[in-house]
Amino acid sequence: MQNLLDDLTALLQAEQAYISDGAILKNAVIEAALNMDARLLELLMQSDTIKDHFFTPVAGALVFDKVKFQDFVSNKAFLPDSYTAFKNRIGLTDGRGDYLSQSRDVVLAWPYKDCVLEGGMTKEDRKRDEVFWNTTLAPDDITRLFEPKVLTGWERWDGEAVAAGKAKPVGEVSDDDNLLIKGNNLLALHSLKARYAGEVKLIYIDPPYNTGNDGFRYNDRFNHSAWLTFFKGRLEIAKSLLTRDGAIFVTLDDTEVHYAKVMMDEVFGREKFVAHIAWQKRTSPDDRVILGNSHDNILVFAREQGTTKRSNGTFKTIFEESANRLPMTDKQRAEYKNPDNDPKGPWVHRDFTAQNQKKNGKWGELPPEFRTLT
Repeated sequence: MQNLLDDLTALLQAEQAYISDGAILKNAVIEAALNMDARLLELLMQSDTIKDHFFTPVAGALVFDKVKFQDFVSNKAFLPDSYTAFKNRIGLTDGRGDYLSQSRDVVLAWPYKDCVLEGGMTKEDRKRDEVFWNTTLAPDDITRLFEPKVLTGWERWDGEAVAAGKAKPVGEVSDDDNLLIKGNNLLALHSLKARYAGEVKLIYIDPPYNTGNDGFRYNDRFNHSAWLTFFKGRLEIAKSLLTRDGAIFVTLDDTEVHYAKVMMDEVFGREKFVAHIAWQKRTSPDDRVILGNSHDNILVFAREQGTTKRSNGTFKTIFEESANRLPMTDKQRAEYKNPDNDPKGPWVHRDFTAQNQKKNGKWGELPPEFRTLT
């Protein structure tokens, strides 16, 4: 068993989603095994020992014994050759003795989480009772809901069509065409999956804020549980469309953003979180409330984790590793001068106000090596 564990540990070291502080994230591995995660299965099949132990050849194919694999991973709950069931580490544990850093038990739960919600998106839908399809009890209904739909009423608008004020007929759709689809976004995304899965580099969504007074053509009066179910279904299909270096940006106000962050941790993986951006939406004071809300929130998650290690021991996402920064504008470049003929080139003064206040709140005169260079 120890040899199997060593082989398994060596394999999982190649996938950061399954390792923390050099230890196997048991619950993450078990969850992936129960879901028959292709990434995990590919890793396991790289070892002949692992493959012989957990895969059974049937009619020319290999069948993965996920129950046997789960029992094996769960069995290492204490140190081998020890009289104590506690590990040689200090930390917080759950009721089973597993360290919280090795657990994925802390997840967002709500009524209807095990359901699919189509979600009304028109004025006529606002008064209807939303239909929840349970993933266990109504799989056929969910399959029909997610099957690709026929998109009708195609029109092509290019520069010539806009100038003429008349759309052109559509003969075929190429991968270079930009598509504007009017309809239910859940059904549209599933209809695009067959052709565009793994092909989209950036997704930006502006879901209903669940405030009850949005101007969008959604049913924006979902109760909290219904909104979470609505949001989860769209996140899951959006994730499947992203490229390995892709990312998703989600705009929300303070009503649901904190729940959305926890849900996106679950759907994408907490290690795929990139940033929480505060977008200033107003500068004037709001006299209607005691504390005015001047910003909305943009949550950014990446599709896959990269190999570049940060100073805190975590890894950057592939999106962060490969993102193309915008080039400087002529106006920005014009700010850079070189009045003292610095050999490093043009530079510009920036605000170096100290975060920890000094005598006057600022550092002294900066030497040339600390100036901002192009």
